[in-house]
Amino acid sequence: MAASEPRVRERPLSPHMQIYKWQAQMTTSIIHRATGIALSVGALGLVCGLLALASGPERWAVFTAAAGSFLGQIVVLGFVWALSYHLINGVRHLIQDGGLGFAIPDFVRSSLISIFGSIVLTIIIWAVVLLHWGQV
Repeated sequence: MAASEPRVRERPLSPHMQIYKWQAQMTTSIIHRATGIALSVGALGLVCGLLALASGPERWAVFTAAAGSFLGQIVVLGFVWALSYHLINGVRHLIQDGGLGFAIPDFVRSSLISIFGSIVLTIIIWAVVLLHWGQV
């Protein structure tokens, strides 16, 4: 090899998203991280609501109008779903921390339970809240 030729070194490439096949476990991991971020942002919204409540009826009326608008309800729905998902998936992780559910079929099953269970829990929460406060 001549001194002027660059030396090419063969190295393995790090795996990336195009190499992996989508799996329920991968999806739940990504969603868990995203819902954690969403819950952090949503917590700021809750703090804004508490500050509005403490600031008097005018500011509370502005906050409730914003939260009650179509866009506000979508945001609240998303927050409730993120909370539901993060809770169910967190329980799943606690069970796995106990050494259970590591077989592939168990892992896939618990992943799907996290996804669909959070949707069901969100529907139940909204149904109870809307029926209790007479919004339906």
